[in-house]
Amino acid sequence: MPEAKILLIYTGGTIGMVRNPDNQSLSAFNFDALLKQIPDLALLEVNIETTSFPNPVDSANIGPSHWIMLAKILLDNRDAYDGFVILHGTDTMAYTSSTLSFILRGFNKPIILTGAQLPIGILRSDARENIITSIEIAAGRFPNGEPIVKEVAVYFEFNLYRGNRIHKHSSEQFSAFISPNFPPLAEIGVDVQFHHDRLLSVDETLSKSLLQNIHTNLNSNIIAYTLFPGQSHRMLRSLVDQGEVDGLLLVSYGTGNAPRDPELELAIESMIKASRPVVNISQCHAGRIRQDLYEAGRWLQQLGVISGKDLTREAAITKMMYLLDHPEVEAFRHWMESPIAGELSI
Repeated sequence: MPEAKILLIYTGGTIGMVRNPDNQSLSAFNFDALLKQIPDLALLEVNIETTSFPNPVDSANIGPSHWIMLAKILLDNRDAYDGFVILHGTDTMAYTSSTLSFILRGFNKPIILTGAQLPIGILRSDARENIITSIEIAAGRFPNGEPIVKEVAVYFEFNLYRGNRIHKHSSEQFSAFISPNFPPLAEIGVDVQFHHDRLLSVDETLSKSLLQNIHTNLNSNIIAYTLFPGQSHRMLRSLVDQGEVDGLLLVSYGTGNAPRDPELELAIESMIKASRPVVNISQCHAGRIRQDLYEAGRWLQQLGVISGKDLTREAAITKMMYLLDHPEVEAFRHWMESPIAGELSI
């Protein structure tokens, strides 16, 4: 087979920083100098091309407009490349990878996001290994030329994760991400060990149909409401009564439990009566919502609160943003409780 052709996309973030020798400040490096920073890339049997956001941004400033920009870059170049690697800051990487998995479901080529805890210009940086291995994964193909990975994934510290299953759990360890409710897609040691039974497969007919009808409208008028003991719910009820919220993500206790506070109950009732969805996810990283297990969760189920099952907070928020403004969705509950990109377990 000819060399795989990979597009490397830089959005910003720690991974792409180098230290200025004059004032020791960190600034984004020029992609033309990539081989100088990582000379080992020249040893890969891969054709690498690069592009960048016109103005690279810290991942704390990433939002829907950047996700749409990324989706368009990927769609415009889909047929020209065998795989894609996105260099991204770690703080909001889980939001970006989740959003892209929904917008580009059916893309059918590897989209690998990676980043670093230390800048590429630092001697002990984890950036080099993360970039090199991400490119190798994106270039991975079966003998018939089909890509091994056909989904949005995140590579970090010797593990490849499904992009809509991750959560950043550490700002100091090189293993910054966990995937609490779904095992890694691949583990990297001496060899790359893919778990083929965990990888998404996409029907070609579905892929063509989805990409012809790509939906890039995202509704971010959502509140993620985390419960804590002794909490006053008057502010939430006030926002709901004013019609300021299109969707409410309730971040509850354990398996989906919440105190039956009158203000909270009225706020939820008002949302549901106005056909504005309320979705319940757990504050626990691992496990799933079971609203029928305890009385403290059963009252939510009786009101019509939607189960977020084992969604991460990042996947739940971005899936709501995607579904709230999706013209083809007739039943928000059905699609919220059903996997559309491998983001939840049935």
